[in-house]
Amino acid sequence: MAQMGRPRTFDRQAALVQAMHLFWEHGYEATSLSQLKAAIAGGISAPSFYAAFGSKEALYNEVMALYMATHGRVTESLFDDQLPAREAVELALRRSARMQCEVGHPRGCMVALGVIGVCTPPQGLTLPGENRQRTREGIRACVERAIAAGELAGDTDVTALTAAFDSFLLGLSTLARDGIEHAAMDKAVTQVMKLWDGCRA
Repeated sequence: MAQMGRPRTFDRQAALVQAMHLFWEHGYEATSLSQLKAAIAGGISAPSFYAAFGSKEALYNEVMALYMATHGRVTESLFDDQLPAREAVELALRRSARMQCEVGHPRGCMVALGVIGVCTPPQGLTLPGENRQRTREGIRACVERAIAAGELAGDTDVTALTAAFDSFLLGLSTLARDGIEHAAMDKAVTQVMKLWDGCRA
């Protein structure tokens, strides 16, 4: 009797990375199940896909958690109270700019690019907007901390300054997708930090 071949091994972690890159590049809506199945481990059957991940929505949620635990950590300095507030903001911007231009993954930020093309997100889908809100709150906390420490003037418009840095951070993704080099983006960070210096006490 002929011996059966060994079953193909399935590296779930590698599959998650492959799926993350697809969602990152194309967005949730434009990434089809057929694309996901074809990319994962060189091709995976529909039953195997559902057994491994449950659904497209569940896979996206898992991928978003993976992104936040890896590439998305570039903004974690915003939540480090041991860093001076200005340094915390500047580090987040510079690290994000660098990450978004790195080779080995799609350019831009998966959180900033969000669920591209989704008008009505499926129930239970983890929305990038939740993570964007967390980053926004981190920037605001840094501004408020600087005011409390006397680093920034007491009459600094917290909401406006937060929005300025937040919009710049989100805009980096468009620059990265358009092929702007990291060196130019890093110089732009230097320029935008002058907004902070202009509010000094």
